[in-house]
Amino acid sequence: MWSDPIADMLTRIRNAIRANKHEVRIPASKVKIGIAEVLKKEGYVNDYDVIEDNKQGLLRVHLKYGKRGEQLIRSIQRESKPGCRRYVGVEDMPQVLDGLGIAIVSTSKGVLSDRHCRQERVGGELLCTVY
Repeated sequence: MWSDPIADMLTRIRNAIRANKHEVRIPASKVKIGIAEVLKKEGYVNDYDVIEDNKQGLLRVHLKYGKRGEQLIRSIQRESKPGCRRYVGVEDMPQVLDGLGIAIVSTSKGVLSDRHCRQERVGGELLCTVY
């Protein structure tokens, strides 16, 4: 059992990118699927799908690389931790690398990127930052 399944997901993605893998499999949950959806919409991964099994299912994330094989995700870091949750309002939403990266936030309207949070005028729990 994990104490932080989201940190486990981010670590699996980070390790797969460093090993130049084309896909990574992660135990599925609604929040993890939301994070994968934001990564897909923002162009950090090619695609994702959910593989059904008799348990909770597996989330398969297809990683994306540049034309010359360079990594598109240079850093993916957990911000809010189980021992110290970090909540941000729409006014305090961080801009990662002055807008070159994204922050992924869990809101009342689902898991959104920082850009969509500003458009929707909602805040929430800051899950992770990606650049």
